[in-house]
Amino acid sequence: MSYLTLLCSRKGPSSWNQRIWLSCLAAVAGGIALYMGLYQWGLITHVPDPIFGRQSEAVLSSEISHLLYGRARIPDAVLGAISYFWDMIIALAGSSKRWMDRPWLVLLFGICIIPPAVVSIILVILQGTVLSTWCFLCIVTAAISVCLMVMAYAEVWASFLFLKNVWKKTRNKSLLWNTLWGRPSKTAYQISKIVESKYFGSPS
Repeated sequence: MSYLTLLCSRKGPSSWNQRIWLSCLAAVAGGIALYMGLYQWGLITHVPDPIFGRQSEAVLSSEISHLLYGRARIPDAVLGAISYFWDMIIALAGSSKRWMDRPWLVLLFGICIIPPAVVSIILVILQGTVLSTWCFLCIVTAAISVCLMVMAYAEVWASFLFLKNVWKKTRNKSLLWNTLWGRPSKTAYQISKIVESKYFGSPS
């Protein structure tokens, strides 16, 4: 049994159970990021850190954390909070079949989760390699980002495989475009059942 089948065989790539958990994790990460952003804005004076002590404040006050502040006047933690809250909302949008009836929404979902997760990991690495300091809450949000990326992977890949198979079997640009934007067709529906059975277990 493949990794994708293991994730999706019981409830499908867009199952509500997984998306609700993902949304809750995104809300937690968003709250943490917003808290750190308030410190960067100077609205609170202390960031508690049970492991690294004052190092968290040093990281949040560093030049790396303020790369975008000079241009957008928005700390990176606040941008992270906005991203997490957007993930929370978009995770709950659409039905449990959105991977095939709203592929554009799922692909947008992937774009909103995967690149920010990579950026979050890079920033944590820079903390240790460039600043030689660590931020506990930053590590927590980075870990949550990785979890979100793993949880979203199967659904995003399902939509990609669906669109790929629509193109492979029809070579019809118009049909592919309409399928991407959720315009139903008998051909796309039949292909979705094939994809669901082949990659994610028995079709529902």
